[in-house]
Amino acid sequence: MYRAEAEYLAAGGPGRASFATLAPFFAADVVLYQADGLPYGGIWRGHAGMEQFFRAMSGVWERFEMVEQSFLSAKSPLVIRTWVRARARATGRDLEFPILQTITVTDGCIAEVRPFYWDTAAIADACRIRSGHI
Repeated sequence: MYRAEAEYLAAGGPGRASFATLAPFFAADVVLYQADGLPYGGIWRGHAGMEQFFRAMSGVWERFEMVEQSFLSAKSPLVIRTWVRARARATGRDLEFPILQTITVTDGCIAEVRPFYWDTAAIADACRIRSGHI
């Protein structure tokens, strides 16, 4: 799935690339829980919700690279620590941060994703333009 996600984003992402590249990896009723403090926070459901999430996320990040991943659990729920290098689209600020995800797999498809960001306030701050300056 991570390889397909990278290909999807490299092909232009939401609005330019087809979500069909990613759809087979997700259950039809997949649920993604993002922290409310993030610019793309909320609960995203189903393939349509995932496609909307990728659109929202790509609107926030100019660049979002998963530079290192460690699989801490190889059976469902999977636990994956990812080191991210990103650039906020609104401010141009560069960030590096870890994400810890639990991913529940059912019948070979991702059924639930729960990412944990260590500092959602820092991420939201880096993505927010302040009045009068960046």
